Amino acid sequence: MYAIMTKIIAYAASPVKPAAKRKARVKRGMEDGKKIIIGIDVGGSTTKIVGVDGERNLMEPMFVRAADPITSLYGAFGKFLSQNKLTLTDVRRVMVTGVGSTYINSSIYGVECVHVSEFECIGLGGLFLSGLERAVVVSMGTGTALVYATSDGTMTYLGGTGVGGGTLVGLSKKLLNTDNIDNIVSLAESGNLSNVDLRLCDITSKDLLPGLPPELTVANFGKVSDLASRFDLALGLINMVFETAGMMAIFASRYCKTNDIVLLGNLTQVPQGRNTINTLNDIFKVNFMIPERSQFGTVIGAALAGLKYDKE
Repeated sequence: MYAIMTKIIAYAASPVKPAAKRKARVKRGMEDGKKIIIGIDVGGSTTKIVGVDGERNLMEPMFVRAADPITSLYGAFGKFLSQNKLTLTDVRRVMVTGVGSTYINSSIYGVECVHVSEFECIGLGGLFLSGLERAVVVSMGTGTALVYATSDGTMTYLGGTGVGGGTLVGLSKKLLNTDNIDNIVSLAESGNLSNVDLRLCDITSKDLLPGLPPELTVANFGKVSDLASRFDLALGLINMVFETAGMMAIFASRYCKTNDIVLLGNLTQVPQGRNTINTLNDIFKVNFMIPERSQFGTVIGAALAGLKYDKE
């Protein structure tokens, strides 16, 4: 099992708003002769890829799906070079991370390939995209992981939880007969949490705990009945995953003595999760942030690690 702390969602103070845009320019291609570093985050069947030059300018990230990690990686590499009109001689180094990167143990088409810790990538990507000097960076993917990152290059893995996107998809397959995230989100749009979760207003009519809203969850799925619809269940699942991750992140931020929490990963694209994070943000007075390109945070961190690699 992972340690108690977990990395979580990033939002801005009260109503969630996106983090300030990075000063670094996003470029579709690099000047002739300028070597770039490519970062690749290899998942089980999905690979994300991005390029960065020596001035920390990004090339637009992309992702590729394939039946296995090796096919996915080489497919992403070829597609990225083609779309950006690059050749192998334009690439200085390839930095790989992610669970599927363990299958890569040699150069890629003759280009140097360096493995980098996923936790380092999470921290580097979170600080770069948010523009912060230090923060708790939460990666919400299949599971949830948490890293305390500082601008001096210190990346501390704080732990994680098995509750994440895999939980949402797996339970949805059983309860909703779908494991498609788009379908889950669509169903949740018509859901009502009062038909699923036991909330503070359900157990007391008095203000026993000043400052806590009546909609505060006492028990996820603690009031579910046979009358709950598929829409209600879908919203309840999303809320449970985001509440779990969000509270883990808040505990971690207190431990690290910072209010700044940056959320990365594919789950940041689930719209209903933002309502959950907004509620936690208001209650616990932290600074959740979801930066632009948050779903590509880890792979961006991998590319940036290549610049750090040059200095070592």
